[in-house]
Amino acid sequence: MSTGNHYLGLLDRYRDRLPVSPDMKIVSLVEGDTPLIPLENLSRAAGHDVQIFAKFEGLNPTGSFKDRGMTMAVTQAVHEGTKAVICASTGNTSASAAAYAARAGIRAFVLIPDGKIALGKLAQAMIQGAVVIQIQGNFDDGMRIVKEMADAGPISIVNSINPYRLQGQKTAAFEICDALGRAPDYHCIPVGNAGNISAHWVGYSEYAGVKPRTQSCAFCTDTCRFERPAVVSNRPVMVGYQAAGSAPFLRGGPVDEPETVATAIRIGNPQSWDLAWAAVRESGGWFDELTDADILAAQKLLAEREGVFCEPASAISVGGLLRDIKAGKIKPGSTITCTLTGHGLKDPDTAIKQSQGQVLQIPAQTDLVKRAILDRL
Repeated sequence: MSTGNHYLGLLDRYRDRLPVSPDMKIVSLVEGDTPLIPLENLSRAAGHDVQIFAKFEGLNPTGSFKDRGMTMAVTQAVHEGTKAVICASTGNTSASAAAYAARAGIRAFVLIPDGKIALGKLAQAMIQGAVVIQIQGNFDDGMRIVKEMADAGPISIVNSINPYRLQGQKTAAFEICDALGRAPDYHCIPVGNAGNISAHWVGYSEYAGVKPRTQSCAFCTDTCRFERPAVVSNRPVMVGYQAAGSAPFLRGGPVDEPETVATAIRIGNPQSWDLAWAAVRESGGWFDELTDADILAAQKLLAEREGVFCEPASAISVGGLLRDIKAGKIKPGSTITCTLTGHGLKDPDTAIKQSQGQVLQIPAQTDLVKRAILDRL
């Protein structure tokens, strides 16, 4: 329970809209309540009288949006008496699962692809005590193995096929609506395994008092949450962006060997395929793709123009949005939110590689340092 104004995490704040029973011991790292940052410089540069906001999920406890779903999934797992959690991961899920398992006092087993994980994410899983299993395959191979272990014993799968994950992740939509006083006109989001775009649509729909056509009632404990009084009167158009080398939604089916610098969305066979398509179609939205060069350019632009450092996969939402504004796909005067899924420190090597030449080597002499500075003003 909250005491005074002390924020205790999203399960505490949105308890009445989540499958949280009174006898549950909540496993929390005080996640959520991430900032909705007005991107004023990029909004002005984009023109068309748009307002762009970034929901910076990189400021969650383990540095990504995964914590929203993990607090709910691990809370439920502990409630059911599980002894361990398991996941396949490109990095962020493993870091989050390891942290929440440590918090709960249970084991975490994480399957990661061989050589395809940013070191910042691997370090998190390792230091937090997870058993890291590096498979000779990609994320989709890991996901197949994890699903085949569903009956292996008292162990819970905490990938987004776990419906409790999506329940936790929907709270990002609640927070955006609470901050704006309404839903945005458009919500732009990176798409890898596709659970996040699906969860956001559920959240926006619930706050609008409208049940999505594909939403099951598995989590209605008393009265239907979609029948509660609406908090907002609108729902956004959902727009999902994928890396060109890992874009199954643009190819019409699974991609066998996905490849992209944006490791967090290097997934060729999304587990939330049907839910993601439903979110896009029902909202009147679309999927699109960006090249790695475009993704990295967006990451650098966001850092240099707004001071926001996100990982490459996050930046795809901003890069895609700016291109769609220019193309006229986004209506003038719109309010747009972009999910930045993870912090830039998750993958510092990629950031450094595209910033070569910005470190000046100068003797320790004041006049030389002064000259170097004045030459660049």
